[in-house]
Amino acid sequence: MATIGNSNLTLADLAAQTEPNGGKLSDVVELLRQKQPILDDIPWVQCNDGSSHKSTVRTGLPTPTWRMLYGGIGATKGTTAQVVDSCGMLEDLAESDKDLIDMSADPAKARLNESRAHLQGMAHTMASTIFYGDQSANPERFTGLAPRFNSLSAQNADNIVSGGGAGSDNTSIWFIDWDESTVHGLYPRGSSAGLRHTDEGVDWTTDSADATKKFKIYRDHFKWDAGLRVGDWRGVVRVPNIDVSDLGTLANTKNLITWMIQASERLDPVGRGVIYVNRTIREKLRLGILEKISNNLTFETVAGKRVMNFDGFEIKRCDAILNTEAAVA
Repeated sequence: MATIGNSNLTLADLAAQTEPNGGKLSDVVELLRQKQPILDDIPWVQCNDGSSHKSTVRTGLPTPTWRMLYGGIGATKGTTAQVVDSCGMLEDLAESDKDLIDMSADPAKARLNESRAHLQGMAHTMASTIFYGDQSANPERFTGLAPRFNSLSAQNADNIVSGGGAGSDNTSIWFIDWDESTVHGLYPRGSSAGLRHTDEGVDWTTDSADATKKFKIYRDHFKWDAGLRVGDWRGVVRVPNIDVSDLGTLANTKNLITWMIQASERLDPVGRGVIYVNRTIREKLRLGILEKISNNLTFETVAGKRVMNFDGFEIKRCDAILNTEAAVA
């Protein structure tokens, strides 16, 4: 049975704590969740070292010994690795013509409406970084999931189920167990709810068509300091190398179910398990429901909401997942 909700602290929870009487930040959070549903699932944890989070990640289990009578045993230990996950700073400015806003019956709502494109851009950028951010290539960002699950010979390769595609027209399906012990978001120590809005008030700006002319604007500053921690790689399963050009037939759509079964068997959620796919894959899965290609792929009504479900995992669409991924080898 699919579940809706999360016992961990989400972005909406943080916004409610920051603005207990409501306000623009709560409206902003709601817009972000609408644009990228993954932002509704992530539990957020405050960094333990300023703008970074230091942790010990389990990489291997100790091996016990079968003992015979009068036989001894040796001490064993598991293997761990020290990991530091850093936060990046995502910011944007929204500027609206003052006269346009002042003519509105609800200036605050009008300013939010003028900010929608900026908010959509922030939501997409954050979701994209959650999947593809690579701090080694872009030091100002944080490292997302794909660089951590990007080798079929790595230590976590058992949690990568390859779809067999080659070239650069591939996509992935992601199984994620959101929990403070497995995978969660980060925000800097002392940060206010991770996402912050500042009303910069009224200012003059230059006409883009004529630098000698100016007009008054309202300016809003949006700032989101965030990172991602994978405390236990067993909390993520990636199904990469899905060649989108091969999904035109029902037979190949059925392959998705095979790979998803393999992935679900590799994930035993301790928190909230969710499957993320892009528009292309979700469309194929919906058509698969019509064709009854799998009994464990269904639509269910949960808490009054219609959700797609597979093996007890809710399937959510996330358009930040690309159709142009390079093959994982």
